[in-house]
Amino acid sequence: MITKVLIADDSMFMRQVLKRTLSEGNYHVIAEASDGCEAISLFKKSSPDIVLLDLTMSCKDGMAVLKEIKNLDPNAKVVICSAMGQSKLIVEALNYGAKDFIVKPYFNELIPALNKLGS
Repeated sequence: MITKVLIADDSMFMRQVLKRTLSEGNYHVIAEASDGCEAISLFKKSSPDIVLLDLTMSCKDGMAVLKEIKNLDPNAKVVICSAMGQSKLIVEALNYGAKDFIVKPYFNELIPALNKLGS
């Protein structure tokens, strides 16, 4: 079964890097959001298996998006991909229900982290 992924990141370049990394790991990107509001809308429409979520975005930041997604679907698998790797933010994201936290641009851990989630 192919795992469907929603990428939410304000950087088009970063979305492309993530998309390429995911396709090499046999994941299928079904939607891309450039801001937090779009991420929520696409989550509702596309029912992804996994959400890759940046913390720094316009409209709604990643932490607000994480909370809203977990309210919509408590079983949602959300992985934070952010350059902001301070331990306080990592702990906060994990407490809100994120499954993992990958610090950009160190994506060598991304596919192993997603593989651990299953689908």
